Amino acid sequence: MIREQVKFWRFSYEDTAQSLPPCSVELLRARYITHTFCRHTHETYAIGVIEQGAEAFDCRGNHFVAPAGSIALINPGEVHTGHAADQATGWTYRMLYPDVSLLQRAASELGQQQAIPYFSNPVIQDRPLAQRIVKLHVALEGNSRLEQDSRLLWTMAQLIVRHASNRPALAPIGKLSQPLQQVRDYLEAHYAENLSLDQLATVANLSRFYLIRAFRNQVGMPPHSYLNQVRLAQAKRLLAVGQPISDVAQQTGFADQSHLTRQFKRMLGVTPGQFSRSHLT
Repeated sequence: MIREQVKFWRFSYEDTAQSLPPCSVELLRARYITHTFCRHTHETYAIGVIEQGAEAFDCRGNHFVAPAGSIALINPGEVHTGHAADQATGWTYRMLYPDVSLLQRAASELGQQQAIPYFSNPVIQDRPLAQRIVKLHVALEGNSRLEQDSRLLWTMAQLIVRHASNRPALAPIGKLSQPLQQVRDYLEAHYAENLSLDQLATVANLSRFYLIRAFRNQVGMPPHSYLNQVRLAQAKRLLAVGQPISDVAQQTGFADQSHLTRQFKRMLGVTPGQFSRSHLT
């Protein structure tokens, strides 16, 4: 029986020559069979090479399949899912989640004025670049700082030169109407509370049904999913500074540690423990 395997770690990139603050890259190497990622977004880019099988995902209102040898690429803020195209074989991939600032620095090294590089194609067929990304991924698991820094900057620059579009990245959620912006702000301010749909409808002064429909259309997910994502983002920040998982679950509105673990795995593909350990090493 084929088992799912996951390894997660983190790399910190420092640009002391320009006296800029460090930025990070989270890395994942995984084989998934039945695992399904719920609808979610990342504050970072999500860049991955499919090594075996194929990953299917929904993004920008369309369905995509990334086969072996291809690059799957999600811009910051884009709502997407993820699952095996064939659950009999699953998929194996190497993922990088670089901070936006890292690609901005790579773009500036190229002399580009573009604020945030944008990639219009979620599935890229570019075998030489895919091979470079795999080599970078392997290097970031090692201990040669020169190789890590060199491959990271060069590979991100090549990605931009070969596949970035001219138009800037869209805002993570786009311009919301004022009532829905109020709901979003309320969810972000009260994420630890057990909120009700009636509360949100009162905040927006909208009917409950219209609120659900409009929020889903404009944000890309229903209010409860957005709340869950806000909670998980806060949980990541607390885990990164060494807070115990049980305390994090309580502080971020989850019923208990098991509830946090299930939701964390559905969105990030790793457990809170795996994520926390990556920040302690």
